[in-house]
Amino acid sequence: MGSGDFDYALRLCEDRLPASGRCSLPALNRVLYMRRGALSVMTGARAARVEEDQGWHGAAACEVGVGDGGATVLRYELIRGSAPVGGVPGGATTILLEHPIDLDPRAEYLMRADRVDFAPAGVALPHRHRGGGIRCLIAGALDVTVGEAPARRVMPGGAWFESGREPVFAVASKDEPTSFVRVAILPREIRGRTSIMYVDPNDAERGRPRTYTVYVDAPIAIA
Repeated sequence: MGSGDFDYALRLCEDRLPASGRCSLPALNRVLYMRRGALSVMTGARAARVEEDQGWHGAAACEVGVGDGGATVLRYELIRGSAPVGGVPGGATTILLEHPIDLDPRAEYLMRADRVDFAPAGVALPHRHRGGGIRCLIAGALDVTVGEAPARRVMPGGAWFESGREPVFAVASKDEPTSFVRVAILPREIRGRTSIMYVDPNDAERGRPRTYTVYVDAPIAIA
């Protein structure tokens, strides 16, 4: 997949937003995932409310309003070249990860946001995906091995990138449930279908089961 030119990047920011704050976000393909609190998002004449553990996708410029209790948001954005980070005045924005992603401007893509939940001691056996994306752990702990790199222990707030090409093996905490939220750019043809491909196809029936909550599965334009 892709042209071989790393013109595009995925960026993940954590926004800690003050009560009653407001800001404008420029036109970008983005997903907002609510960790805490609630937001109102106005795009043109359309308004949406995003509650805790919900995701929202948009590509147009939008106005964001924060409720009385403030909010914590994971903001995933697909950028090309350099794009300002932005944020709500008076809030705190942290870039958790920005990573190049190989995309072909002539191809058709979708932006998918979902949450993956492991039971204690859950295992994701070696697998690949149909596209790249950023994951952010929100609960538990996960030992992740991506390709030839050493295993990495990821704790809540930790983020990592998977291109989809190298095999990934993951082992969840033995003591508590583990969850992460991911946003991936995938071929549009697999809309509504899983992106996972096991290194050993028999592993699809093995391992500890995981559950998936899909928030966004939306076609996007990237050119």
